[in-house]
Amino acid sequence: MKLKERTMKLSDNALAILKNFAGINNSILVKQGNKLRTISVAKNILAEAEIKEEFPRDFAIYDLNQFLNGLSLHQDPDLDFQQDTYLSIKEGKRRVKYFFADPNVIIAPPEKDITLPTQDVCFQMDSVTLEKLVKAAAVYQLPDLSAIGEAGVIKLVVRDKKNDTSNEYAIVVGETDKEFTFNFKVENIKIIPGAYDVVVSSKLLSQFTNTQHDLKYYIALEPDSTFG
Repeated sequence: MKLKERTMKLSDNALAILKNFAGINNSILVKQGNKLRTISVAKNILAEAEIKEEFPRDFAIYDLNQFLNGLSLHQDPDLDFQQDTYLSIKEGKRRVKYFFADPNVIIAPPEKDITLPTQDVCFQMDSVTLEKLVKAAAVYQLPDLSAIGEAGVIKLVVRDKKNDTSNEYAIVVGETDKEFTFNFKVENIKIIPGAYDVVVSSKLLSQFTNTQHDLKYYIALEPDSTFG
């Protein structure tokens, strides 16, 4: 591989995705190519994105937040992957040697692509809806997000499902002829702000697909979810 091909820059979009992924799992195994994938330590959130940059090799980072904070010390650094054990971060007269982690200590997603076992409910969630739900959950300190199908509509509700007198914040997002209650933990909705196409399987798995970027999240439902 030529020297030039072993050097790259990261766009703002790639950095934003890595920052978001660090919130899901602070360690990451990056594969050669233009795909980024991560999975939470509890294995209940999996995220994958395609970016315009190509990574010239596989490498592992143990503390992704630290790595990103280190990059923010520079304006527009070059990342040089010529060495096997470390990355050189270069800008002007400055050089940083950043050592790779052992890939065996990283919790990484399975190699094979994930698919939803069934597609039972679909709806769209625009960026305002997502923002309002996240904000309401923070304001009222509500731990649960439920997608509820009843009386012909699908609504997203933030609430405390264990508390009958809990405050609730609800937004209608679609129509349905089905009855269901799909429960998520608000803390698992670690997705980049934006609009999403959401597909939910009654087998306790959901897929959130960003409508602007090549970005997908698979998020597990809580076991007390019901369908039909």
